[in-house]
Amino acid sequence: MRLSFFIALYFVLCFQHIAARPLLHPRMADFDSVRIHLDRPYVEEDEHHPNKYFLESIFNPHYDGRFADRPLKYDEKQSHLSALIRTYLFTMESISVETWLMHGTLLGWYWNRKIMPWDSDLDVMVSESSLHFLAAYHNMTMHTFKLPRYKTRRSYMLEINPRCSERALDKENRIDARWIDTETGLFIDITTLRRIGTTEDNGDLEFKVKDNHHYMYDDIFPLRQSAFEGISVSIPYAYPDILIEEYGDDALSSVHHENHRFDEQKQNWLPQAVLSSSEYDESEDT
Repeated sequence: MRLSFFIALYFVLCFQHIAARPLLHPRMADFDSVRIHLDRPYVEEDEHHPNKYFLESIFNPHYDGRFADRPLKYDEKQSHLSALIRTYLFTMESISVETWLMHGTLLGWYWNRKIMPWDSDLDVMVSESSLHFLAAYHNMTMHTFKLPRYKTRRSYMLEINPRCSERALDKENRIDARWIDTETGLFIDITTLRRIGTTEDNGDLEFKVKDNHHYMYDDIFPLRQSAFEGISVSIPYAYPDILIEEYGDDALSSVHHENHRFDEQKQNWLPQAVLSSSEYDESEDT
């Protein structure tokens, strides 16, 4: 009788453990559950990568096809991206989540504290503990703002990849979360800095990201405080080394890039050819 009691207890505990584990959804939240204003989704179904969570739109990989049916024109995009990063940084600050700029967004900060005009998406990073906090308490939350430039309120959604807790190299799911503009489909890619150990020679802390980028503790911390698009922001401590390793020496010195020239007096990237809203189609921009 006593043995059967413990066997029964074992199965109950096992069942509770299994039931407590979240189910992994193979794809991002379905269209009907997040639908805002479109009649149908414009999402590229990727049958060759069935485990990939975040999918791209059918018209441009830098847009979420659940919220947009076309790319923005050159003249439209900048203000929407600026609002995207400002609302993200404001929200992370309000919930005490440490985050910092990375990749092309960090390069934009380096040049003039602004988003580069040819950019279509933004990149930030968070710590592993911050990601777990976001996944536990803020997944699929909507954040509404009344912004000065827009007549109506704008809503942004934070969506967490359910595979965010997996630490192995996974290029299909290297994006752990996204901050998405539900009006335009633009988004911020959020990746996670994960500790993997210490170096043998001097014991420095070593970190990696799911896309196989590796960093030392001193590359990132202590974070520097600055401004970006008119709002306070954190950036990695060794930002020149990080940018040079990723983009090469010319990225910090060449004033010509992506058909733009950097004007030292205006402190701005200017298109080398006039690109009107009717002539520039982002769907041709890769």
